[in-house]
Amino acid sequence: MTHAILQSAGERPVLRFERHLPRPVEDVWKAVTDPEAMRSWFPTRIVIDEWRVGATLSHVFEDSDMAPLPGTVLEWEPQHRVAFTWGTDTITFELRAEGAGTNFILTEELGANIAARNAAGWEICLQRLETGASSDAWTSHFDHYVSVFQPILGPQDGPPDGYQDANA
Repeated sequence: MTHAILQSAGERPVLRFERHLPRPVEDVWKAVTDPEAMRSWFPTRIVIDEWRVGATLSHVFEDSDMAPLPGTVLEWEPQHRVAFTWGTDTITFELRAEGAGTNFILTEELGANIAARNAAGWEICLQRLETGASSDAWTSHFDHYVSVFQPILGPQDGPPDGYQDANA
């Protein structure tokens, strides 16, 4: 497994994940921008009328009492790059053809105190994107990221309210 890389440790750190997916760019692009396809791997249901720079979207947390988080599309380069906000965070997906597959890069600029929590969550999400399989190993991922990030970023928030890891 490839872990997240902490690209920046400033006030707004940036997490970077890179995966090789054995599917063509067109298929991966659909998986990361089509709201219905995203439901199989992305942590929220995306509600958007049309992907374009400046468009607003909502991140809906299904099976949760959390209010939807607002978002705005910041960049839109079909089949190559999309960036959008998730509340106060910024998420970017970059795709590049690599052989018969796709090099997929996810970055998230976020608050320092939630870096370990979100990195653990992205590990689970990216596993679903890569293999379609679900994992309940959030706690082990979180423990790893706390050990790496806490000395650099300071105390890390635990799991989101109501989260229960079946393997804990």
